[in-house]
Amino acid sequence: MTMIIRPGSEIDEPAALADPDVAPVVEPTPPLPLDPLPMLAIPYAFARRFGVVVQHTEADAHLTVALRTGADPRALLEVRRYLARPFDVVIVEAPAFDRLLSDSYAMDGQANALAAVGMGDELDSLAEGLPTAEDLLDTADDAPAIRLINGIIADAARNGVSDIHIEPYETGLIVRMRIDGVLRETLRMPPHVAPVVVSRVKVMARLDIAERRVPQDGRMGLTLGGKLLDVRVSTLPSRAGERVVLRILDKDNAGIDLDALGMDERMYALLRGALAEPNGIILVTGPTGSGKTTSLYGALRLLNDGSRNILTVEDPVEYAVEGVGQTQVNPKVGLTFAAGLRAILRQDPDVVMPR
Repeated sequence: MTMIIRPGSEIDEPAALADPDVAPVVEPTPPLPLDPLPMLAIPYAFARRFGVVVQHTEADAHLTVALRTGADPRALLEVRRYLARPFDVVIVEAPAFDRLLSDSYAMDGQANALAAVGMGDELDSLAEGLPTAEDLLDTADDAPAIRLINGIIADAARNGVSDIHIEPYETGLIVRMRIDGVLRETLRMPPHVAPVVVSRVKVMARLDIAERRVPQDGRMGLTLGGKLLDVRVSTLPSRAGERVVLRILDKDNAGIDLDALGMDERMYALLRGALAEPNGIILVTGPTGSGKTTSLYGALRLLNDGSRNILTVEDPVEYAVEGVGQTQVNPKVGLTFAAGLRAILRQDPDVVMPR
């Protein structure tokens, strides 16, 4: 059977919760629609460390707490104190629990962002140091500015956003996201928030926060519930302050095959025919976020059968492809596109992709 924990009840034998006769080991169904309040009451850091996930159906007030196999059942005492509501307990095998944890908390990125927006002057209490790679969901104890940025990126990644625009104006700071090639406003904040938010993004991308007169480019590695994201950061001085654009590069997209891109049959046949030619040139054009990079990498995957020497010159190298020689442009040391292409011609190439 399943044990029901009620507020104020005593758990005399916490270890009994790990008994299969009390709480059966189950493979959970896909995460239920979640009420954001219980999710915010149990921070991701606590859930991951102690192996508990709260699930809540919108149809009724029923709560279920998933406990990871081998986790300390005493964590349920803290869960009971947080929720102050009765809940059922089920024990979940570790691999299934990890999937449940990632899926459940990935839904909650927007809540973290919105919770931080109205904090006003609290944004000025900014933590000075961040690791190179930080889990976006593990933000229970971070400053509001960090929670805001992490929430924005988490929400963008969850909704298939390709670019995040952080734009300062005299009237306020606007955040816009590009979805399916179209920019849409998602957040508007007071103007005094802009320097704090922009500085925090620059710290995360390891850019010079003191330099505001020239454009800067950087990148940061992040994870969203265990899913690796690579975020490219570009700053540009403007009259009202520095504009920032974050390009989200989902590593999973590097593995998309050409036939999975949704081209119509005629276009797909033409492209496959062009790629099969022994020589020639293929130009890929289109607006921002239209799928140029994904299409190019899909074409490389099709050609990358081990019989060809495939070399690229890129700025930047967005996805690593096994079996393809990829060169990152670096103008500071003289490695421009022109220099890279000249060098590639001496490398006996079969396929060359400048991007």
